[in-house]
Amino acid sequence: MAKDVQTKGVQVVKQRPAIVAKEKEVQEIKDKLERAKTVVLIDYRGINTAEVYELRNEFRDAGVEYKVYKNTLVKRALHEMGHKDFDEALNGTTGFIFSYADEVTGAKIISDAIVKYKKMSIKCGLVDGAYTDAVGVKTLATLPPKEVLIAQLLGMLNQPITGLAGVLAAILKQPLYVLQRIAEKQA
Repeated sequence: MAKDVQTKGVQVVKQRPAIVAKEKEVQEIKDKLERAKTVVLIDYRGINTAEVYELRNEFRDAGVEYKVYKNTLVKRALHEMGHKDFDEALNGTTGFIFSYADEVTGAKIISDAIVKYKKMSIKCGLVDGAYTDAVGVKTLATLPPKEVLIAQLLGMLNQPITGLAGVLAAILKQPLYVLQRIAEKQA
């Protein structure tokens, strides 16, 4: 509870250290939510310490962060950011996966881990600042990495140009073939 203190005619409000620490943690959560391209909320119930350790290493190697926060603090951070869709998911055991580099990596790693351990579940996610249900996060996990998508797009864009070049080459060669056949007939 806040305490009012009078100091030389100026009223100063002192807050308890626990409240200050919680406000600082809410701000930290908001910063992570704003920086992350994707945040996946999972129910980690049933996973043991060795599996968590292995999963954390896999996340760390991929540049993804896995944290467990109090649901009430995350709910407060999300409400301050204008997100109210997460209230239902912020009950029970909740782990948070923050993907900063791309949208797919964190979702793909946790989806693979769910198949491997058969113990966790995806609750929902925050993708590019918008609420996404569990089905949307699972769909996101099936997408190929960004580099592969770019390569596929460039390949599709290149196909019409290659086809056009082939048609133009054939058009230019056709009169030559006609002239060559005429020359062969006259010879």
